[in-house]
Parts: sequence; C-alpha cells; structure tokens
Amino acid sequence: MDLLKYEIAAEPTLSSLAPIPMQLRQPERSEILVRIEASSLNFHDFLVATGGIMAAPGRVPLSDGVGIVEACGPDASRFQVGDRVMGTFFPDWSRGTAYAEGVAHMRGDHVDGFAASMVTMPESGFTRAPAGLDPVAAATLPCAGLTAWRALFIEGVLQPGETVLVQGTGGVAIFALQFAKMAGARVIATTGSPDKAARLTALGADAVVDRLDPEWGRAARKAAGGGIDHLIEVAGGDLSQSLQSLRTGGRLCLVGVLSRKPIQFAPPQLIHANRAISGVTVGSREHQEAMVVAVEQNHIMPVVDSTFPLASLREAFEYFAKQQHFGKVGIDFR
Repeated sequence: MDLLKYEIAAEPTLSSLAPIPMQLRQPERSEILVRIEASSLNFHDFLVATGGIMAAPGRVPLSDGVGIVEACGPDASRFQVGDRVMGTFFPDWSRGTAYAEGVAHMRGDHVDGFAASMVTMPESGFTRAPAGLDPVAAATLPCAGLTAWRALFIEGVLQPGETVLVQGTGGVAIFALQFAKMAGARVIATTGSPDKAARLTALGADAVVDRLDPEWGRAARKAAGGGIDHLIEVAGGDLSQSLQSLRTGGRLCLVGVLSRKPIQFAPPQLIHANRAISGVTVGSREHQEAMVVAVEQNHIMPVVDSTFPLASLREAFEYFAKQQHFGKVGIDFR
C-alpha cells in the first residue's frame, strides 16, 4: 500500500493541496501507530487549508481522524493492536476545565493532523471510537460533535424541557439538534432554505425559523413560547437577533464565527435581560469519552452529507466551501 499524506504549503490555497509520499515511523514509548480510515471537514480545517489560519509549512491538516491501531510503543497501555480509535482535537487537554496549556495546540493547526495514511502519535491523544458506527460516521464526531456536546452538557447543563436554538445545517448545528432531542429538550432551528427546513423537521426540530427574516430572533422567541434557554451560535457577527431570541437569563454559547465578521451587539440586550455569552472550543479527552458512551447508548447516527476519497481532498474542500451541505462532509481513506 502506498503511504500518502497532505502538507500545508508556505502560501496555502486549495489548489496547492496534493498528496505526497510519506514515511512510516514506528511508535516509541507511549505512542501508537494508527492506520487512518476516515476524517471529516470542519471550518477550522478549511481556514488552515486556505490560509485563513496560518499553520507552519509542512503541517499535516485535518483535525478529525479515526483508524485502526497497527502497533503500540512499549509503554502504551490504553489500546491494543486492532482497536478502532478516534483522535482528539486538543492532544494536551485530558480532563477538567479549559486551561492555557491544554488548549494551546489544535490538531491540524499547531500540531499535525490526520490527512495521512498512517500517523504515529501519543496514545493520550485518542479515545476509542463508538461501536456500531462506520469509520466515516465516527470521524464526524471529534470536532463538531464534541463542540455541540460540551456546549450543551458541560457548559450549558441542559435539562429536559428546556429549549435550544441551532443555526443552519452544518455539523455542529445538526449534532446539537440530535443531542438536545436525546436529552428531552425542545429544538428551534434556523435556515434560509425550505428544503433544509423540511429535513431539520424530519430530524426532530420542533420549529424552524426563516433565517432570512430580518426579525428572526423575535420569531424564534415566539416559537419557543417565551424565549430560548440555550443558543448555539455558529455565525457570529451581529448578535442582535440571537440575543433577541433568548429568554431573560438565557445563554448564548459562541462556538464559531462562520460570518468572519466582528462580534457586535448592544450591551443592554445582554445586561438588562441578564443574559450570558460564553465561548467554547471543542473539549477534552474526558468530554469525548463521555460523548462516545452517549452516542452508543442512544444510537446517535451522525448525518453525513457526502463522502470523498482522500485523493480528492481538494475537491472535498471546494464542495465544503459552497456551504450547501447538510451535516458533515466525510473523507474516506480506505
């Protein structure tokens, strides 16, 4: 089998993405050698691949990775040869609340990611993959799934009967919808597409609000029967309508800025209604382990819009850039 990998160029563009031969390195100490089976695309990966986030030339991209353990270093004890494992977004954040050193290195950005046939990495940067999911489905979880999980259950402490608002139909939004319904919450979704609105309803959304309505926040507040408890904010930019949708004492969890615009809002919208804004970036290995158990126990099936082979990574990113996908874009290495 030819071993291939991708590397970020000195001046990153999608056209510069091309597979190159790689050398396998046997694991040392507590490292494991993993044959990568699948990955998926995230907005963070797109920014790295296009230079929106500057990574060192030669960096291997892609923060998501699922594969089979092929060899273990002499001090490795968490996994055995043949285990299917799933990488963590933050290789240095094992447990507890976020701290500077734990979130300093993002996979596929500050340290190498999973766009490679084989990777040799410390076993502490992996969890087991959920049983019952194929590799592509499992590979959608480490970044987008865990972001939604932590926003709802670690930071938000979501309770049954509360109302969650999700924006659009990207990976984080769809996982937040699935996890919230799993927990007995009501879900209000936003989209500007009638077709996607129907698909959101089929997935369990209790109401869908037209994102193109300039007063969509009021519409969401009304649909929630008095206001949203938890809003998973992926767009950023002007937060006026998002804050408008929240109940008094509601919470906005900022997990992304897809708009690439500066955050703006009128302070009275936050202060007078005692609303809160918190920032969340993915989660720890401990959080991921808890999510894996919940996915298995509740038979959560990730929504995969489309799958591309590793050799077509550039084409996968080009499709991703159109922002027409529903759920996740997967990469199949097999």
